[in-house]
Amino acid sequence: MSLEEYKGVYVFAQQVDNQISGISFELLGKAKELAGDLNETVTAVLLGSGVKELADELAEYGADKVIVVDDPALEVYRTEPYAHALSSVINKYKPDIMLVGATAIGRDLGPTVSARVATGLTADCTKLDIGDFPLNPIPGKEQKHNQLLMTRPAFGGNTIATIACPDNRPQMATVRPGVMQKIEPIKGAKAVVEEFNPGFEPNDRYVTIREVVKAVANVADIMDAKILVSGGRGLGSPENFKMLEDLAEVLGGQVSCSRAVVDAGWKPKDLQVGQTGKTVRPQVYFAIGISGAIQHVAGMEEADLIVAINKDEDAPIFDVADYGIVGDLNKIVPQLTEKLKAAIAAK
Repeated sequence: MSLEEYKGVYVFAQQVDNQISGISFELLGKAKELAGDLNETVTAVLLGSGVKELADELAEYGADKVIVVDDPALEVYRTEPYAHALSSVINKYKPDIMLVGATAIGRDLGPTVSARVATGLTADCTKLDIGDFPLNPIPGKEQKHNQLLMTRPAFGGNTIATIACPDNRPQMATVRPGVMQKIEPIKGAKAVVEEFNPGFEPNDRYVTIREVVKAVANVADIMDAKILVSGGRGLGSPENFKMLEDLAEVLGGQVSCSRAVVDAGWKPKDLQVGQTGKTVRPQVYFAIGISGAIQHVAGMEEADLIVAINKDEDAPIFDVADYGIVGDLNKIVPQLTEKLKAAIAAK
């Protein structure tokens, strides 16, 4: 493999029902940054049926070029035709970096494609940088430059690993939704659009989709919330989340939680914030009864305003909080709720 042949930062532009998924815009924003460090361009790979008109939207969010694979075989996501399409694009165009969202689709597609193009894949990344690898020089070992450094939680979120793929291309990563930021759209931006179709011949790995049933979520996505009231093990019991629900209702926010709460069975995983949960960026984040372990902080530290309530004055959460209250949350939270309720009523 001649690594010099591989150029550019590519993004799998996931779309469902001809609507581009938000993770695609987040990845394009990060790709723009990585491409700037490498003096390369950003290419979006758009797979689907009747999707060519979506290319301009990708251009507005940072794509310099859009490769469109448009075929009826790609109308609904299926592993085999999508993996064939994306691996064919990689083999033909030879990207240096290939980014895929760590969605249900991406977590299926990414590993399948990486195996077919004989490269590595770092899954569920929370940070991407360009740098040297090994990170620190090792006597007798070549330190390679301009490598994609892929950071992800490891060992159940108890440590952080930085991984590189120095000897194979493309450098592939799936990236957790919510951790990268999309750019402000550039209205009227146009990308170079190139159509490519590798041909599709159904084989015994093609599945037949009999019916698509769209589930209606009962819980709003915490990643979309402007205000989050998050509780941890310090609440003591699942019943005490009623205090948080009352506070969230007054503020027009949503309740979320830490991993310890999910592990205890108090709340569903959909509400978990942190490296093994969701990464959120609300305007206001309340961390109530949460110690502030690094795994949790990594999922909420980008909030505009962080308010922490904890009885332990040495809790790490106070290191990232804008405002901290040391005391008994069972007294503080109800009082805070009543004060806010009164203030809102007085307006």
